Amino acid sequence: MTIKELREKRTKAWDEARNFLDSKRTDSGLLSEEDAATYDKMEADVVNLGKEIQRLERQAQLDAQLNAPTSQPVLSAPHVQIEQTKRTGTASAAYSKAFWNSIRNRNFADIRNDLQIGEDTEGGFLVPDEFEKKLIEALEEENVFRPLATKIQTASGDRKIPIITQKGEAVWMEEEEAYTLSDDTFGQLSLSAYKVGTAIKISEELLNDSVFDLPAYITKEFARRIGAKEEEAFLIGDGVGKPTGVFAATGGAMDGGTTSGANISFDDMLELFYSIKSPYRKKAVWLLNEQTLKNLRKIKDSNGQYIWQPSISAGIPDTILNRPYVTSVYAPTPEAGNKVVAFGDFSYYWIADRQGRSMKRLNELFAMNGQVGFLASQRVDGKLILPEAVKTLTLKA
Repeated sequence: MTIKELREKRTKAWDEARNFLDSKRTDSGLLSEEDAATYDKMEADVVNLGKEIQRLERQAQLDAQLNAPTSQPVLSAPHVQIEQTKRTGTASAAYSKAFWNSIRNRNFADIRNDLQIGEDTEGGFLVPDEFEKKLIEALEEENVFRPLATKIQTASGDRKIPIITQKGEAVWMEEEEAYTLSDDTFGQLSLSAYKVGTAIKISEELLNDSVFDLPAYITKEFARRIGAKEEEAFLIGDGVGKPTGVFAATGGAMDGGTTSGANISFDDMLELFYSIKSPYRKKAVWLLNEQTLKNLRKIKDSNGQYIWQPSISAGIPDTILNRPYVTSVYAPTPEAGNKVVAFGDFSYYWIADRQGRSMKRLNELFAMNGQVGFLASQRVDGKLILPEAVKTLTLKA
């Protein structure tokens, strides 16, 4: 079945679920236990179809990458020498070869000198530049929040960011009246570098197997583990030894309102939608937990239309009030007192990646099990530099 056919099938399934919900609601707006179970199953079919569409879209992207030309055509004139910049340091081919040989423990003593340029002060060695780029790309795939934010690279621990804390304004004046001074007030926001790491164990048999793609395996495992921990911190981190999340009580997004009742209503969502200024709404995205999304699927606008709408064509995401959304398991669940929805322009959340991911080999710790351990770490911080660009909705306590 093609992606187009699956989209049509999902749209039809959603229409049936929506019509069933409308026909079975009582005057109080509730469903019987049996009808609620039937609707949940219909809604689950819609969700599963959406996941299958995403899988096919990812498969199509991979097919396009694999079918792309492996080399570029020669367009320059014959016998024209093209100068290439020689790569040095951790970007050099010699360093990359020495690094992976040391990871596999092949002639470690012979390549020690090549690794000195990437020696980490805390032990271990900095990963090669090319591998680090692949690692960052993998983090983008594993962490749903990273693509929404602004990423910057830092060479040292702290990065000072100048921000405007108070803006000046114009005033009406009488003829020949003196101008009123109204200056912008500037402040500074500091991005630190918090350390996050993980230990990876690999069997000696795999390390000695030349066919085993060690860099790809470490990239996948590192990105999966670190990406999940990053995403959690970027959403609900308290800023103590970790980044400050958008849902954080201090340093997070501004308060956009509290629900009028125990459940989210259309008016609550509309209040949050218009709580941020128009320039931010142009690029705004909803950020919420899947449980919250499930509740929002049952809400209608003032014209009787459901505020959640499925995508009907490729390249156009599902929407809530005509704006795209992202779900995360780390977003707060719909419980009393929680900030359950964030809405705004998340490009004003800055992620500072300190250059130089580090890796260290552990030869003895897991030797009894026939395994070799690797400590992998990176330093990162994240903070919302303009709190008014993102606002949250709190579920009434």
